[in-house]
Amino acid sequence: QVQLVESGGGLVQAGGSLRLSCAASGSISSVNVMGWYRQAPGKQRDPVATITQYGTRTYADSVKGRFAISRDNAKNTVYLQMSSLKPEDTAVYYCNFYQYGVNYWGQGTQVTVSS
Repeated sequence: QVQLVESGGGLVQAGGSLRLSCAASGSISSVNVMGWYRQAPGKQRDPVATITQYGTRTYADSVKGRFAISRDNAKNTVYLQMSSLKPEDTAVYYCNFYQYGVNYWGQGTQVTVSS
């Protein structure tokens, strides 16, 4: 089992920045993918950004150039630096940890961007 603890959400004005963090603990393999997903009210949960243990990154087109994902393998922690935030970025953001074909999810953290 893997446990995920997220932090860093909140309320910010459009154009502002926020940084999300997610620390993983438990039975962690050296081969895994960490990432962030988000879910707005009435919508499905969509991927935002992912990063492998080697540092290979993917981003949703809607956040490219504004968000940056990084990780600290020694701390089993993933970060999401969000800049130039827009009202449409408002959602619950979920940390994801994937290994051995299993997805683990954090409890979610609310990000609200006011116009």
